[in-house]
Amino acid sequence: MARMSDNVVKAGSAHRKVLILLTAVALALVPVLGTAPQRASAATTVCALDCDTLDPSQAQSETFPTANVHENGDVIELHVDDVLGMAWASIDDGRLNDSIWIDRSWDGGSTWDGLLGKAAIPSGWTGTRTLMYNMYDPADHARAVVRACGDAGGVVCTSWVHLQVCTASAQCDGASSTGATGTEPVPGTTLDGRDISLHVTSTGMAWATISNGAAGDEVWMDRSWNEGSSWPDGSSEERVSVPSGATGTSTAEINIDDTLGRLYGGAVRACGRAVTGENGSCTAWTREDDKPAAAAADALMYDYDPYTAWWPSSWWNSAVALTSIIDYTKKTGDTAYKWIIDRTFQVDQAAFAAGVRATNQIYGDFISDSTDDDEWWALAWIDAYDLTGDQSYLNMAVTIADYVETMWDGTCSGGLWSDTSKSYKNAITNALYVRLTAELHDRISSDAGWLTQADKEWSWFLNSGMINSSGLVNDGLSSSTCGNNGGTVWTYNQGMTIGAAVEMYRATGSPADLTEAKYLADSAINSTSLVTNGILTESCDTLTATCDDDQKEFKGIFMDYLGDLNSVVGGTYSSFINTQINALWADDRTTLNQIGERWSGGTSTSNPNVFDWRTQSAALEALLAAE
Repeated sequence: MARMSDNVVKAGSAHRKVLILLTAVALALVPVLGTAPQRASAATTVCALDCDTLDPSQAQSETFPTANVHENGDVIELHVDDVLGMAWASIDDGRLNDSIWIDRSWDGGSTWDGLLGKAAIPSGWTGTRTLMYNMYDPADHARAVVRACGDAGGVVCTSWVHLQVCTASAQCDGASSTGATGTEPVPGTTLDGRDISLHVTSTGMAWATISNGAAGDEVWMDRSWNEGSSWPDGSSEERVSVPSGATGTSTAEINIDDTLGRLYGGAVRACGRAVTGENGSCTAWTREDDKPAAAAADALMYDYDPYTAWWPSSWWNSAVALTSIIDYTKKTGDTAYKWIIDRTFQVDQAAFAAGVRATNQIYGDFISDSTDDDEWWALAWIDAYDLTGDQSYLNMAVTIADYVETMWDGTCSGGLWSDTSKSYKNAITNALYVRLTAELHDRISSDAGWLTQADKEWSWFLNSGMINSSGLVNDGLSSSTCGNNGGTVWTYNQGMTIGAAVEMYRATGSPADLTEAKYLADSAINSTSLVTNGILTESCDTLTATCDDDQKEFKGIFMDYLGDLNSVVGGTYSSFINTQINALWADDRTTLNQIGERWSGGTSTSNPNVFDWRTQSAALEALLAAE
């Protein structure tokens, strides 16, 4: 990227709040003066909630975060929409061909993409404006600073804005760490006898200290938006030196996340340098970790894409991940991520061609060829309704359930087909339908129809033979005999059947349904097929195998519905639940609070433990089971 002087001429006049309604052409009408910054290459289009070049008439808010600058009587002004996280620039009191543009830097202003949205004042006008550009790129885990620049016979620019990270509650970088309390989530590091430590607070702030040193020693923090892969705009944050006569000092505090920019899962480390020598040393990268559910949710949100409104690239897993965030919000009262509910609802109810969201086509309203995928989304929207009271979410669940009902027929005496090919009747599809229809009954006043469906499906399921003599749920029915196919006992089949029984108990009050739920739970907990050394274990969790993307989510579903049962029976299963939580938090967690496939923490060279957002979502549901 080309550079230009950062010296700016600052105006003392009041900010102008009236926008000129003409959006000018993107290219200048006159050549750029030699003093203007030159782009090395075209800037990449960034999409967050909207894509670059949104018209300013679509802005949802408007602030003026820095002073205007003047050149030959022209007024150059920077405008920021903190709701959308976008910025635009305007030029007023100008003349024909005076121009305006945005500079955007991804490394704190060291280099930048210049001339973004460059527009020139046309004949008969005295001003114009650029289009809007994103200041954050959550999908690519990057944070920009921006400024407005104009050319009115000489190039001037405003100051860079948003150099500091601030939260919605105005908790900004640079707060004093004096008297602050927190934890040290990673071990400190030593350098020539100096101790360098990182401290984090429960509110997501961090600071660094150096002790046992000498005057002139330095300490600082690095902050990364991509888990420590790079930190171009967060190097040497709050760097300070040990003062004369002292042996240590501490930095000010900085935010770990940028919640205004929807940049979750930020990472920090503490670094130091001794006054003698050229070497330095840093701690490991880490995040806040003293509230496990909050820490796990933060790490899960790192992978949510606000523009496409899902967790790429798994369709039904995204429904379960969304449910885990909704459950987190309900159980903790933390509304930081509540915005993704409606975002996901609005974006993903559209139709998608095969291969865009799933291998098969999505027809709209979260309906596809895969019956259980549809049901996972329906349950997510009921959960969203429970949290928000928004009737549109419950209506969507009804729309999905109406479609799913068409997948029932008399083959094998009843039950739902797993997909439109009508080749398999399996446990998960039918257990989901019991839970779905019973939940609808419990939320729709004076309902009778959904309870009838729930009763019919539950009766068929209990008599289908899929629950074997050990009280474990096999995967499905044989297409030739309609008998139990002896398929793998998966934790999610077991968990969803527990959940079906619990919701039927709520719907009917029948003690038999609660007894069935406890029988299924006890069978699982006492089974060597599902529990190894007290830890919930999928058959693909062995050190000689690896779970696929679907299977990574299974244990969390079991824990979700075991927790639901536990709340009904007064804590009978709390000991088992806490054993899982203690294991995954102590043995299966990285310094970035990522939780893996094997909750025992086991790994091997041929089949290493896997960490991704699906395993993270499963772990979050486990952590919430105790709430």
